[in-house]
Amino acid sequence: AGAGAPMELAGWLARLEVRHPQTIELGLERVACVWARLDGQPGFPVITVGGTNGKGSVCAYLEAMLLAAGYRVGRYTSPHILRFNERIRVAGSEASDAMIVEALAAVEAARQGVSLTYFEHTTLAAMWLFRRQGVEVAVLEVGLGGRLDAVNLFDADGAVVTPVDLDHMDFLGPDRESIGREKAGIFRPGRPAICADRDPPASLLGHARDIGAQLARLGEEFSVERGANDWLCRVGERVYPALPRPAMAGDHQYDNAAAAIAVLDALRPALPVPVAAIRAGLVRASLPGRFQVIGTAPLRILDVAHNPHAARALAASLASLPPGGRRLAVFAMLADKDAAGVIEALTGSIDHWYLAALTGPRGRTVDDLAEGFAAQGASFVTYPDVGTAWRAACQEAGPADTIAVFGSFHTVAEVMALTQSIQDG
Repeated sequence: AGAGAPMELAGWLARLEVRHPQTIELGLERVACVWARLDGQPGFPVITVGGTNGKGSVCAYLEAMLLAAGYRVGRYTSPHILRFNERIRVAGSEASDAMIVEALAAVEAARQGVSLTYFEHTTLAAMWLFRRQGVEVAVLEVGLGGRLDAVNLFDADGAVVTPVDLDHMDFLGPDRESIGREKAGIFRPGRPAICADRDPPASLLGHARDIGAQLARLGEEFSVERGANDWLCRVGERVYPALPRPAMAGDHQYDNAAAAIAVLDALRPALPVPVAAIRAGLVRASLPGRFQVIGTAPLRILDVAHNPHAARALAASLASLPPGGRRLAVFAMLADKDAAGVIEALTGSIDHWYLAALTGPRGRTVDDLAEGFAAQGASFVTYPDVGTAWRAACQEAGPADTIAVFGSFHTVAEVMALTQSIQDG
Protein backbone atom coordinates (compact mmCIF):
# COMPACT_ATOMS: atom_id res chain seq x y z
CA ALA A 1 0.00 0.00 0.00
CA GLY A 2 1.28 3.44 -0.87
CA ALA A 3 1.61 6.18 1.71
CA GLY A 4 -1.78 7.00 3.17
CA ALA A 5 -3.52 4.29 1.11
CA PRO A 6 -5.63 1.94 3.25
CA MET A 7 -3.76 -1.25 3.93
CA GLU A 8 -5.68 -4.25 2.62
CA LEU A 9 -6.98 -6.72 5.20
CA ALA A 10 -4.45 -9.42 4.25
CA GLY A 11 -1.61 -6.94 4.74
CA TRP A 12 -2.92 -5.91 8.14
CA LEU A 13 -3.24 -9.49 9.33
CA ALA A 14 0.22 -10.42 8.06
CA ARG A 15 1.65 -7.48 10.00
CA LEU A 16 -0.18 -8.37 13.21
CA GLU A 17 1.03 -11.96 12.96
CA VAL A 18 4.70 -11.04 13.03
CA ARG A 19 4.69 -7.96 15.22
CA HIS A 20 4.30 -9.42 18.69
CA PRO A 21 7.07 -11.72 19.93
CA GLN A 22 4.62 -14.31 21.33
CA THR A 23 1.48 -15.52 19.59
CA ILE A 24 -0.10 -15.89 23.01
CA GLU A 25 0.61 -13.63 25.97
CA LEU A 26 -2.04 -13.98 28.63
CA GLY A 27 -2.96 -11.01 30.84
CA LEU A 28 -5.42 -8.13 30.58
CA GLU A 29 -3.42 -5.00 31.51
CA ARG A 30 -2.29 -4.15 27.98
CA VAL A 31 -5.68 -4.69 26.31
CA ALA A 32 -7.46 -2.80 29.10
CA CYS A 33 -5.17 0.16 28.60
CA VAL A 34 -5.84 0.34 24.84
CA TRP A 35 -9.59 -0.26 25.27
CA ALA A 36 -9.78 2.65 27.73
CA ARG A 37 -8.28 4.90 25.05
CA LEU A 38 -10.96 3.66 22.63
CA ASP A 39 -13.54 5.04 25.09
CA GLY A 40 -14.01 1.61 26.63
CA GLN A 41 -17.72 1.01 27.15
CA PRO A 42 -19.46 -1.60 25.01
CA GLY A 43 -22.89 0.04 25.48
CA PHE A 44 -24.72 -3.26 24.77
CA PRO A 45 -25.20 -6.56 26.64
CA VAL A 46 -22.37 -9.09 26.24
CA ILE A 47 -22.56 -12.89 26.46
CA THR A 48 -19.20 -14.69 26.64
CA VAL A 49 -18.74 -18.38 25.90
CA GLY A 50 -15.71 -20.34 27.13
CA GLY A 51 -14.87 -24.03 27.57
CA THR A 52 -12.87 -26.61 25.63
CA ASN A 53 -15.39 -27.95 23.08
CA GLY A 54 -18.75 -26.68 21.85
CA LYS A 55 -18.00 -22.96 22.24
CA GLY A 56 -18.48 -22.21 18.56
CA SER A 57 -21.74 -24.17 18.45
CA VAL A 58 -23.17 -22.36 21.51
CA CYS A 59 -22.25 -19.02 19.89
CA ALA A 60 -23.99 -20.09 16.67
CA TYR A 61 -27.21 -21.04 18.56
CA LEU A 62 -27.16 -17.77 20.52
CA GLU A 63 -26.64 -15.72 17.37
CA ALA A 64 -29.44 -17.53 15.49
CA MET A 65 -31.91 -17.30 18.40
CA LEU A 66 -31.21 -13.60 19.02
CA LEU A 67 -31.44 -12.80 15.29
CA ALA A 68 -34.79 -14.64 15.13
CA ALA A 69 -35.97 -12.48 18.05
CA GLY A 70 -35.17 -9.38 15.96
CA TYR A 71 -31.96 -8.19 17.65
CA ARG A 72 -28.99 -6.73 15.78
CA VAL A 73 -26.31 -9.23 16.89
CA GLY A 74 -22.52 -9.08 16.84
CA ARG A 75 -20.73 -12.45 16.98
CA TYR A 76 -17.00 -12.88 17.50
CA THR A 77 -15.41 -16.35 17.28
CA SER A 78 -12.03 -17.93 16.54
CA PRO A 79 -10.19 -19.43 14.84
CA HIS A 80 -11.53 -19.06 11.30
CA ILE A 81 -11.46 -21.83 8.70
CA LEU A 82 -10.97 -20.05 5.38
CA ARG A 83 -11.42 -16.29 5.80
CA PHE A 84 -10.62 -14.02 8.73
CA ASN A 85 -14.03 -12.37 8.18
CA GLU A 86 -15.71 -15.53 9.56
CA ARG A 87 -14.59 -14.35 13.03
CA ILE A 88 -16.60 -11.11 13.06
CA ARG A 89 -20.28 -11.16 12.13
CA VAL A 90 -22.81 -8.32 12.29
CA ALA A 91 -26.57 -8.87 11.89
CA GLY A 92 -26.02 -12.42 10.59
CA SER A 93 -23.36 -11.66 7.96
CA GLU A 94 -19.57 -11.60 7.95
CA ALA A 95 -18.07 -8.14 8.39
CA SER A 96 -16.63 -6.74 5.17
CA ASP A 97 -12.89 -6.20 4.61
CA ALA A 98 -13.45 -2.43 4.73
CA MET A 99 -15.24 -2.58 8.10
CA ILE A 100 -12.51 -4.76 9.61
CA VAL A 101 -9.66 -2.64 8.21
CA GLU A 102 -11.24 0.49 9.69
CA ALA A 103 -11.53 -1.23 13.08
CA LEU A 104 -7.94 -2.54 13.02
CA ALA A 105 -6.74 0.97 12.18
CA ALA A 106 -8.73 2.47 15.07
CA VAL A 107 -7.06 0.03 17.50
CA GLU A 108 -3.65 0.78 15.94
CA ALA A 109 -4.15 4.51 16.50
CA ALA A 110 -5.12 3.95 20.15
CA ARG A 111 -2.28 1.49 20.80
CA GLN A 112 0.40 4.19 21.08
CA GLY A 113 3.24 1.72 21.45
CA VAL A 114 1.41 -0.74 23.75
CA SER A 115 2.25 -4.22 22.52
CA LEU A 116 -0.77 -6.35 21.54
CA THR A 117 -0.90 -9.91 20.23
CA TYR A 118 -2.78 -10.71 16.99
CA PHE A 119 -5.71 -12.03 19.03
CA GLU A 120 -5.80 -9.03 21.39
CA HIS A 121 -5.67 -6.52 18.54
CA THR A 122 -8.43 -8.28 16.60
CA THR A 123 -10.62 -8.75 19.73
CA LEU A 124 -10.52 -5.00 20.43
CA ALA A 125 -11.20 -4.33 16.75
CA ALA A 126 -14.28 -6.58 16.84
CA MET A 127 -15.72 -4.79 19.87
CA TRP A 128 -14.97 -1.35 18.37
CA LEU A 129 -16.68 -2.48 15.15
CA PHE A 130 -19.74 -3.79 17.04
CA ARG A 131 -20.11 -0.44 18.77
CA ARG A 132 -19.68 1.39 15.47
CA GLN A 133 -22.27 -0.87 13.81
CA GLY A 134 -24.83 -0.31 16.57
CA VAL A 135 -25.22 -3.93 17.64
CA GLU A 136 -27.80 -4.55 20.39
CA VAL A 137 -26.07 -7.61 21.86
CA ALA A 138 -22.67 -9.25 21.35
CA VAL A 139 -21.81 -12.96 21.61
CA LEU A 140 -18.08 -13.44 22.23
CA GLU A 141 -16.15 -16.70 22.13
CA VAL A 142 -13.18 -16.92 24.51
CA GLY A 143 -9.95 -17.62 22.60
CA LEU A 144 -7.95 -19.60 25.16
CA GLY A 145 -8.73 -20.38 28.79
CA GLY A 146 -10.81 -17.58 30.23
CA ARG A 147 -9.45 -15.65 33.16
CA LEU A 148 -6.60 -13.99 31.24
CA ASP A 149 -8.04 -14.16 27.70
CA ALA A 150 -8.57 -10.80 25.96
CA VAL A 151 -12.32 -11.50 25.67
CA ASN A 152 -12.54 -11.52 29.49
CA LEU A 153 -11.75 -7.80 29.48
CA PHE A 154 -15.48 -7.34 28.92
CA ASP A 155 -17.76 -7.90 31.91
CA ALA A 156 -20.22 -10.43 30.56
CA ASP A 157 -23.88 -9.96 31.41
CA GLY A 158 -24.06 -13.75 31.14
CA ALA A 159 -21.30 -16.34 30.70
CA VAL A 160 -21.35 -19.94 29.50
CA VAL A 161 -18.65 -22.56 30.07
CA THR A 162 -19.01 -25.64 27.82
CA PRO A 163 -17.38 -29.02 28.68
CA VAL A 164 -13.85 -28.69 30.05
CA ASP A 165 -11.21 -31.09 28.75
CA LEU A 166 -7.45 -31.27 28.33
CA ASP A 167 -6.18 -28.80 25.71
CA HIS A 168 -3.63 -25.94 25.74
CA MET A 169 -2.12 -27.49 28.89
CA ASP A 170 1.14 -25.56 28.42
CA PHE A 171 -0.86 -22.37 29.17
CA LEU A 172 -3.72 -23.53 31.37
CA GLY A 173 -2.24 -26.23 33.58
CA PRO A 174 -1.86 -30.01 33.60
CA ASP A 175 -5.36 -31.23 34.59
CA ARG A 176 -9.09 -30.49 34.44
CA GLU A 177 -9.05 -28.79 37.85
CA SER A 178 -6.45 -26.18 36.86
CA ILE A 179 -8.08 -25.72 33.42
CA GLY A 180 -11.54 -25.42 35.03
CA ARG A 181 -10.27 -22.66 37.31
CA GLU A 182 -9.05 -20.69 34.27
CA LYS A 183 -12.34 -21.21 32.38
CA ALA A 184 -14.40 -20.08 35.41
CA GLY A 185 -12.59 -16.74 35.25
CA ILE A 186 -15.25 -15.47 32.80
CA PHE A 187 -18.00 -15.70 35.49
CA ARG A 188 -19.00 -12.45 37.24
CA PRO A 189 -20.42 -11.83 40.72
CA GLY A 190 -24.22 -11.75 40.79
CA ARG A 191 -24.53 -12.60 37.09
CA PRO A 192 -25.68 -15.73 35.24
CA ALA A 193 -22.96 -18.39 35.03
CA ILE A 194 -24.05 -21.33 32.89
CA CYS A 195 -22.06 -24.58 33.16
CA ALA A 196 -22.72 -27.07 30.33
CA ASP A 197 -20.26 -29.65 31.64
CA ARG A 198 -22.16 -32.62 33.10
CA ASP A 199 -19.22 -33.45 35.38
CA PRO A 200 -17.62 -30.07 36.04
CA PRO A 201 -14.26 -29.63 37.76
CA ALA A 202 -14.68 -28.78 41.46
CA SER A 203 -12.49 -25.71 40.89
CA LEU A 204 -15.05 -24.25 38.46
CA LEU A 205 -17.98 -24.74 40.85
CA GLY A 206 -15.90 -23.44 43.75
CA HIS A 207 -14.94 -20.26 41.93
CA ALA A 208 -18.55 -19.58 40.88
CA ARG A 209 -19.65 -19.97 44.53
CA ASP A 210 -16.77 -17.89 45.90
CA ILE A 211 -17.62 -14.88 43.74
CA GLY A 212 -21.41 -15.25 44.13
CA ALA A 213 -22.20 -15.90 40.46
CA GLN A 214 -25.71 -17.17 39.59
CA LEU A 215 -24.59 -20.69 38.76
CA ALA A 216 -26.79 -22.97 36.64
CA ARG A 217 -25.46 -26.46 35.85
CA LEU A 218 -26.55 -28.81 33.08
CA GLY A 219 -28.37 -31.77 34.64
CA GLU A 220 -29.12 -29.75 37.81
CA GLU A 221 -30.61 -26.24 37.37
CA PHE A 222 -31.31 -26.84 33.69
CA SER A 223 -31.80 -30.07 31.77
CA VAL A 224 -32.52 -31.71 28.42
CA GLU A 225 -35.41 -34.16 28.01
CA ARG A 226 -35.54 -35.85 24.63
CA GLY A 227 -38.66 -37.33 23.04
CA ALA A 228 -39.07 -39.33 19.84
CA ASN A 229 -39.38 -36.33 17.50
CA ASP A 230 -38.71 -33.30 19.64
CA TRP A 231 -37.22 -32.33 22.99
CA LEU A 232 -37.69 -29.89 25.81
CA CYS A 233 -35.34 -27.79 27.87
CA ARG A 234 -36.18 -27.22 31.52
CA VAL A 235 -34.60 -24.15 33.14
CA GLY A 236 -35.52 -23.85 36.83
CA GLU A 237 -39.31 -23.77 36.94
CA ARG A 238 -39.69 -22.87 33.28
CA VAL A 239 -40.13 -25.32 30.43
CA TYR A 240 -39.27 -24.69 26.77
CA PRO A 241 -41.40 -27.39 25.10
CA ALA A 242 -41.67 -29.01 21.66
CA LEU A 243 -38.24 -27.91 20.49
CA PRO A 244 -37.04 -29.06 17.05
CA ARG A 245 -33.84 -31.08 16.69
CA PRO A 246 -30.75 -28.85 16.60
CA ALA A 247 -29.62 -28.19 13.03
CA MET A 248 -26.08 -29.34 13.84
CA ALA A 249 -25.64 -33.13 14.02
CA GLY A 250 -24.54 -35.09 17.07
CA ASP A 251 -26.08 -35.83 20.47
CA HIS A 252 -23.80 -33.30 22.18
CA GLN A 253 -25.57 -30.53 20.25
CA TYR A 254 -28.60 -30.87 22.55
CA ASP A 255 -26.37 -29.87 25.49
CA ASN A 256 -24.88 -26.97 23.51
CA ALA A 257 -28.35 -25.74 22.52
CA ALA A 258 -29.60 -26.08 26.11
CA ALA A 259 -26.68 -23.95 27.34
CA ALA A 260 -27.72 -21.20 24.90
CA ILE A 261 -31.35 -21.43 26.08
CA ALA A 262 -30.27 -21.34 29.76
CA VAL A 263 -28.26 -18.13 29.40
CA LEU A 264 -31.02 -16.43 27.40
CA ASP A 265 -33.53 -17.52 30.05
CA ALA A 266 -31.37 -15.90 32.74
CA LEU A 267 -31.07 -12.68 30.70
CA ARG A 268 -34.82 -12.50 29.97
CA PRO A 269 -35.50 -9.20 31.76
CA ALA A 270 -32.92 -7.29 29.68
CA LEU A 271 -33.00 -9.41 26.52
CA PRO A 272 -36.34 -11.16 26.04
CA VAL A 273 -36.33 -13.97 23.45
CA PRO A 274 -39.69 -15.67 22.73
CA VAL A 275 -39.94 -19.47 22.46
CA ALA A 276 -40.72 -19.10 18.73
CA ALA A 277 -37.33 -17.41 18.21
CA ILE A 278 -35.58 -20.16 20.19
CA ARG A 279 -37.21 -22.78 17.95
CA ALA A 280 -36.26 -20.85 14.80
CA GLY A 281 -32.67 -20.43 16.02
CA LEU A 282 -32.29 -24.17 16.69
CA VAL A 283 -33.20 -24.93 13.08
CA ARG A 284 -31.12 -22.14 11.50
CA ALA A 285 -27.88 -22.29 13.48
CA SER A 286 -24.96 -23.60 11.47
CA LEU A 287 -21.22 -23.63 11.71
CA PRO A 288 -18.79 -24.95 9.11
CA GLY A 289 -16.63 -27.89 10.17
CA ARG A 290 -18.93 -29.30 12.88
CA PHE A 291 -19.86 -32.76 11.58
CA GLN A 292 -20.55 -30.93 8.31
CA VAL A 293 -21.65 -33.16 5.43
CA ILE A 294 -20.12 -31.92 2.16
CA GLY A 295 -21.05 -34.85 -0.10
CA THR A 296 -22.77 -38.22 -0.35
CA ALA A 297 -21.91 -41.58 -1.99
CA PRO A 298 -19.38 -41.71 -0.40
CA LEU A 299 -20.59 -39.70 2.60
CA ARG A 300 -18.00 -36.95 3.21
CA ILE A 301 -17.85 -35.27 6.62
CA LEU A 302 -15.69 -32.42 7.92
CA ASP A 303 -15.13 -32.01 11.67
CA VAL A 304 -12.65 -29.75 13.49
CA ALA A 305 -12.28 -32.26 16.40
CA HIS A 306 -8.72 -31.86 17.71
CA ASN A 307 -8.72 -33.10 21.32
CA PRO A 308 -9.88 -36.30 23.07
CA HIS A 309 -13.26 -34.92 24.23
CA ALA A 310 -14.18 -33.75 20.70
CA ALA A 311 -12.90 -37.06 19.29
CA ARG A 312 -15.26 -38.98 21.60
CA ALA A 313 -18.18 -36.82 20.38
CA LEU A 314 -17.12 -37.49 16.76
CA ALA A 315 -16.97 -41.25 17.48
CA ALA A 316 -20.53 -41.09 18.87
CA SER A 317 -21.76 -39.17 15.80
CA LEU A 318 -20.12 -41.69 13.45
CA ALA A 319 -21.69 -44.55 15.43
CA SER A 320 -25.15 -43.01 14.96
CA LEU A 321 -24.85 -43.04 11.14
CA PRO A 322 -26.78 -45.77 9.33
CA PRO A 323 -24.62 -48.89 8.91
CA GLY A 324 -22.83 -48.94 5.59
CA GLY A 325 -19.41 -49.51 4.04
CA ARG A 326 -16.01 -48.73 5.48
CA ARG A 327 -15.19 -45.73 7.69
CA LEU A 328 -12.17 -43.88 6.31
CA ALA A 329 -10.36 -41.01 8.02
CA VAL A 330 -8.24 -38.19 6.57
CA PHE A 331 -6.25 -37.05 9.59
CA ALA A 332 -3.60 -34.42 10.37
CA MET A 333 -2.86 -32.65 13.65
CA LEU A 334 -0.84 -29.87 15.24
CA ALA A 335 2.22 -30.89 17.24
CA ASP A 336 0.92 -29.39 20.52
CA LYS A 337 -2.29 -31.49 20.58
CA ASP A 338 -2.89 -34.83 22.30
CA ALA A 339 -2.69 -37.14 19.26
CA ALA A 340 -2.60 -40.32 21.40
CA GLY A 341 -5.85 -39.37 23.15
CA VAL A 342 -7.58 -38.63 19.84
CA ILE A 343 -6.33 -41.86 18.23
CA GLU A 344 -7.50 -43.87 21.26
CA ALA A 345 -10.99 -42.29 21.14
CA LEU A 346 -11.43 -43.13 17.45
CA THR A 347 -9.50 -46.32 16.63
CA GLY A 348 -12.63 -48.45 17.07
CA SER A 349 -14.64 -46.17 14.73
CA ILE A 350 -12.26 -46.06 11.75
CA ASP A 351 -11.35 -48.91 9.37
CA HIS A 352 -8.51 -47.17 7.54
CA TRP A 353 -6.56 -43.94 8.10
CA TYR A 354 -5.08 -41.55 5.53
CA LEU A 355 -2.46 -39.72 7.60
CA ALA A 356 -0.95 -36.42 6.47
CA ALA A 357 1.53 -33.82 7.66
CA LEU A 358 0.43 -30.27 8.52
CA THR A 359 2.73 -27.54 7.31
CA GLY A 360 3.73 -24.55 9.42
CA PRO A 361 5.76 -24.22 12.61
CA ARG A 362 3.15 -26.00 14.79
CA GLY A 363 2.42 -28.81 12.31
CA ARG A 364 2.98 -32.43 13.35
CA THR A 365 5.05 -34.55 10.96
CA VAL A 366 3.40 -37.55 9.38
CA ASP A 367 6.14 -39.86 10.73
CA ASP A 368 5.31 -38.71 14.26
CA LEU A 369 1.61 -39.49 13.66
CA ALA A 370 2.40 -42.86 12.10
CA GLU A 371 4.27 -43.99 15.24
CA GLY A 372 1.11 -43.60 17.31
CA PHE A 373 -0.97 -45.55 14.79
CA ALA A 374 1.57 -48.33 14.43
CA ALA A 375 1.53 -48.72 18.25
CA GLN A 376 -2.27 -49.18 18.09
CA GLY A 377 -2.00 -51.69 15.24
CA ALA A 378 -4.22 -49.47 13.07
CA SER A 379 -4.48 -49.72 9.26
CA PHE A 380 -2.98 -46.56 7.72
CA VAL A 381 -1.08 -45.02 4.82
CA THR A 382 0.93 -41.77 5.07
CA TYR A 383 0.83 -38.81 2.66
CA PRO A 384 2.95 -35.67 2.40
CA ASP A 385 -0.01 -33.29 2.78
CA VAL A 386 -3.75 -33.18 3.47
CA GLY A 387 -4.73 -32.57 -0.17
CA THR A 388 -2.96 -35.71 -1.37
CA ALA A 389 -4.47 -37.78 1.46
CA TRP A 390 -7.96 -36.43 0.66
CA ARG A 391 -7.68 -37.19 -3.05
CA ALA A 392 -6.46 -40.74 -2.30
CA ALA A 393 -9.38 -41.33 0.08
CA CYS A 394 -11.92 -40.04 -2.47
CA GLN A 395 -10.40 -42.24 -5.17
CA GLU A 396 -10.42 -45.39 -3.06
CA ALA A 397 -13.80 -44.96 -1.33
CA GLY A 398 -16.85 -46.88 -2.56
CA PRO A 399 -20.27 -45.20 -2.69
CA ALA A 400 -21.37 -46.84 0.61
CA ASP A 401 -18.22 -45.69 2.48
CA THR A 402 -17.83 -42.68 4.79
CA ILE A 403 -14.82 -40.33 4.69
CA ALA A 404 -14.30 -38.25 7.83
CA VAL A 405 -11.80 -35.36 7.72
CA PHE A 406 -10.64 -34.16 11.17
CA GLY A 407 -7.76 -33.44 13.55
CA SER A 408 -7.48 -29.67 13.22
CA PHE A 409 -9.09 -26.50 11.86
CA HIS A 410 -6.16 -26.53 9.40
CA THR A 411 -7.00 -30.05 8.19
CA VAL A 412 -10.62 -29.06 7.53
CA ALA A 413 -9.59 -25.76 5.90
CA GLU A 414 -7.33 -27.53 3.38
CA VAL A 415 -10.11 -29.88 2.28
CA MET A 416 -12.70 -27.07 2.22
CA ALA A 417 -10.44 -25.00 0.01
CA LEU A 418 -10.06 -27.99 -2.34
CA THR A 419 -13.75 -28.79 -2.58
CA GLN A 420 -14.86 -25.15 -2.69
CA SER A 421 -18.24 -26.30 -1.43
CA ILE A 422 -18.21 -23.56 1.12
CA GLN A 423 -21.55 -22.92 2.72
CA ASP A 424 -21.63 -19.64 4.55
CA GLY A 425 -21.62 -20.46 8.24
